[in-house]
Amino acid sequence: MTRSQRSRSAASHVFVVLLVAAIAVGVVAAIILALQTQRASRAEAEQLTSALAQSIADSPSVIDALGDDDLDAASVALQPYAAAVVEHSALDFITVMTVTGARVTHPDSAQIGGQYLGTIPAIPTALTEEFTGTLGASIRTIIPVLTASGEHVGWVAAGVTVESIAESFLGRLPSAIGISALIVAAGSLGAFLARRYTRRIAGDLPAGRVRDAVAAYESIRTLGEALRAQTHEHGNRMHTAIALLELGRTAEAIDILVETSQQSQSLVDQVTARRDGDPTVGALLLGKASQAKERGIAWNAVIDPDAPRSALDPTESIAVLGNLIDNALDAAAASDERWIRVEVGTDPGGHVTLAVSDSGAGVPAALREQIFEHGFSTKPAGAEGRGVGLALVRSIVADVGGTLALDDDPTTFRVTLPPAPRGRMPGAEAARPDANGTTA
Repeated sequence: MTRSQRSRSAASHVFVVLLVAAIAVGVVAAIILALQTQRASRAEAEQLTSALAQSIADSPSVIDALGDDDLDAASVALQPYAAAVVEHSALDFITVMTVTGARVTHPDSAQIGGQYLGTIPAIPTALTEEFTGTLGASIRTIIPVLTASGEHVGWVAAGVTVESIAESFLGRLPSAIGISALIVAAGSLGAFLARRYTRRIAGDLPAGRVRDAVAAYESIRTLGEALRAQTHEHGNRMHTAIALLELGRTAEAIDILVETSQQSQSLVDQVTARRDGDPTVGALLLGKASQAKERGIAWNAVIDPDAPRSALDPTESIAVLGNLIDNALDAAAASDERWIRVEVGTDPGGHVTLAVSDSGAGVPAALREQIFEHGFSTKPAGAEGRGVGLALVRSIVADVGGTLALDDDPTTFRVTLPPAPRGRMPGAEAARPDANGTTA
């Protein structure tokens, strides 16, 4: 793979995908239109042979000629008539015959008197079929010739050769190709406009960098919300403690400050005890604990001190864990029990595991796949209904070879990540190849 291929911009990716889709739709449309045209040509041939055969069978001259039982006289009278009808219509042949199938007329006069090649119904009824006769394969309709009293005196067969039907089909094929070309042209224009629009938003950034930018934004957002909640909670406690001190209630003020310190220290101890812990993830957990308390949600975090650093960089780690916790907080806030649990550990294979559980109602079975699609959200439209979180989480996790699973009872999102390569130091993530194979 060349460097130019690896660094193809997101706008170019959009253009190529939409262009290929337009071409595929155009090809499918061409095939469908061609098949429909072929069917239409055959159906018209069947209708034409049936209508003209019936018209000839109802002709008084044909009825009279066949009713006289004089085949030679009937041939002299009807052969020019049949030839004239063929010449002025799209038919290839008309065969008038006796009840037993002896030909009275035929495009080849040498065939007159011979036996009709085709199916003759056992009773006087119309029949349309494809049959190979003296002129080759054809679509033909045979109609009984009946007198006014209902006496059966002969048959009329009108046919169009398959070769003529093919010529009709080929004549209509350019219009089908033209329609398909218009579809491809419209799709190409749409791809071009989509490329311009994407470039105005993302510039010439590779697709992987665009996702990294979204991950960075989501990281800043979720970390900002967490730190705001932490600052707000500590501010409230400090104001309460100061007010109690001013009222001379020193013991109560000390109790509040000690409780605050103990709650934060418990999580700090877990975070700092982790050998390969990420300080930014620790800050996120501290802030999210405050955010949970602010919303009246019980918080429980269990961090394995021996869990290694994952293959994610700090920005991606915050985007993954932050979005999962945000979803859990929203789900728990709508339930009666109102709790969430965050676990960071290691599986038997040495992979890093993240699990975020909540007391929410769970995810309906019909939505278990949709929730991971970009743009899908059960939240209202607007800032809280972005439809980005889980799609971004799955993309980031899959990019490093990890997995994302959803369990029930309680609702738990489980992430399994490969450990960081040995010798990788914090901050070395910038050298990790992006989704396109390039390095930052």
